[in-house]
Amino acid sequence: MQHAPGIRLPQFESRFPDEVHGSAEASNTEYERGNVNNQLPVGSGPGQAVYRTAFLAAAVLGAVVSPGVARAQVEADPADVESIDGIVAALYDVISGEAGEARDWGRFESLFVSDGRLMPTWSQESRAQRLSWGPAEYGEAVTESLERSGFFETELHREVQQFGQVAHVFSTYESRNSPEDETPFARGINSIQLFHDGTRWWIVTVFWASERPDLPVPAEYLPGDGG
Repeated sequence: MQHAPGIRLPQFESRFPDEVHGSAEASNTEYERGNVNNQLPVGSGPGQAVYRTAFLAAAVLGAVVSPGVARAQVEADPADVESIDGIVAALYDVISGEAGEARDWGRFESLFVSDGRLMPTWSQESRAQRLSWGPAEYGEAVTESLERSGFFETELHREVQQFGQVAHVFSTYESRNSPEDETPFARGINSIQLFHDGTRWWIVTVFWASERPDLPVPAEYLPGDGG
């Protein structure tokens, strides 16, 4: 298996089709120096491991409207945030689109609390790793890649647990460059934490793991007979 220089990343699957900025070698150098706020090691498919500039720092979204929640730069569409179904569907819809199609990042940010986080996880040298970024910088960092190659993420299966204003969604996803692609280039599970402030739902975190040969998605988190 090929690896990026300096760090071994066995069997790590990418959520996105290719690098956003810079070469694998350059990105790897920054990661080895500990400059990880804007670096995410990924594998772009079997036999490859690359680094991608992905996501940046936390977003600042405006004035506080309820405890722990700030007003988004763009007012949320009520249909996006009035139900768990609506906000999960909006999350998948807003990041998906054909090559050359601009994403509505204002809509994306409107789904999150002011200190919302996006946290990918991966395995590096048999150790689980994670990174954490805010929603505004996620959009800034991945725009070029999504618009250049196309990206569609769809939900395969969902498990929901709710207690009062707190909800947890275990959402199995698959990713393609085009809806016409027969085989997804990635699959995994989004762990989505939600908060209801009495008026609407907010995303607090999206915390995910991608499937890999030694970590298949369990059958109970797949539709029907397990895929």
